[in-house]
Amino acid sequence: MYRNKWLILGAVSLALFMGTVDSTIVNVALPTMVADFNTNFPTIQWVVLAFLLGLSVLMLSVGRLADMLGKKRIFLLGLVIFTAGSALCGLSPTVYVLIAARLIQSIGAAMLLALGVAIVTETWPSAERGKALGFSAGVISLGIVVGPTAGGLIINALSWHWIFFVNVPLGLLALIAVWRYVPPLTPKSNHEQFDFLGAGVFAVGLLALLLGLTVGQTIGFGDPRILALFGLAAVSLVLFIAIEQRVRFPMVDLNLFRNLQFSLNLATGALTFVAIAAVVFLLPFYLELALSLPVAQVGILMASTPLVLAVLGPLSGSLSDRFGTRPVSVIGLAILTVGYLVASTMNATTTPLGFILRMLLIGVGMGVFQSPNNSAIMGAAPRNRLGIASGMLSITRTLGQTTGIALLGALFASALSIYAGQPTDI
Repeated sequence: MYRNKWLILGAVSLALFMGTVDSTIVNVALPTMVADFNTNFPTIQWVVLAFLLGLSVLMLSVGRLADMLGKKRIFLLGLVIFTAGSALCGLSPTVYVLIAARLIQSIGAAMLLALGVAIVTETWPSAERGKALGFSAGVISLGIVVGPTAGGLIINALSWHWIFFVNVPLGLLALIAVWRYVPPLTPKSNHEQFDFLGAGVFAVGLLALLLGLTVGQTIGFGDPRILALFGLAAVSLVLFIAIEQRVRFPMVDLNLFRNLQFSLNLATGALTFVAIAAVVFLLPFYLELALSLPVAQVGILMASTPLVLAVLGPLSGSLSDRFGTRPVSVIGLAILTVGYLVASTMNATTTPLGFILRMLLIGVGMGVFQSPNNSAIMGAAPRNRLGIASGMLSITRTLGQTTGIALLGALFASALSIYAGQPTDI
């Protein structure tokens, strides 16, 4: 492997940190943007949705291109696009230009978030893969915590434009570091062709699914338009599988799913993100409405779980290198299950300390589980498929989070309407 593996990990982690921070930092600026652009919430929410949709739809294609053309080459291109997109976001004169700039930014972010894990996996020895992936997972968790806090501080001190401008020097620094320290990672010989048909069908299906899950929370999942989107997603999935079985160079090698270590760990990881995203979505309402806590305190309390993830990621990864991924993952899942059971005992009399203790248990479980699970997934993929495996890992995280929020949002809205004595269409 490579002697400068820590420098490689540091360069990649800086890029991952930027991409993660930017997926959360914008939320705190939305009210300010509504006033500055003299717009409304249905319009301004597309500043977030454009980034999320572009990020999700492109990850798989990016992973495949990286396996064909070289991971470093695509990763560097991602840094250039992300940095340029950030500058365009900060300079946007209208909300519609900002939405377009966020879409450009998401293209670069997809290249970063889809390939970071693949680069780390290929440049670190297999005996230390868990530790390296744990470190990168910790950086991503730290980005989730830093995003809203940094966004609030920057907006108070300067303006919302600077939550994007700050990415420019960081992006240039990451660009230099990746160019200097990350090896080429170019396939020795590759005469494969890109599966444009499969990529297009997959993108249409995933876009329809994500739009259905997102917009359905507003207009109801029983709305004919939402049902049509889900139908389009289902048809696209069937077509995609049929295409991948017939083309000479499929975008996704379906044989990967015959490896139980790969497919089961991928599915388990997705389910954990469904659960934790649902909880994170509902808890701010609980803290503000049930416990009557101020917004500033809510933000601090919500940071407890990602902070634990950031600390435990490298530790659990190192433990999986020593004892194997399966036992550490199982222990993490057991702790996570207990954490959810304990969290279900929260009520209107729960103290902030009681909340933190319950959420710490969830954070410990997720922190212990995530790194060895990621290591098992990447370890099951052949070297010439690391890019696509990394892209699939990123997509399952996004899909899990989106599905969790949609499911709990639907249940929450249904419960509220029932308790209010009103019918619901969800």
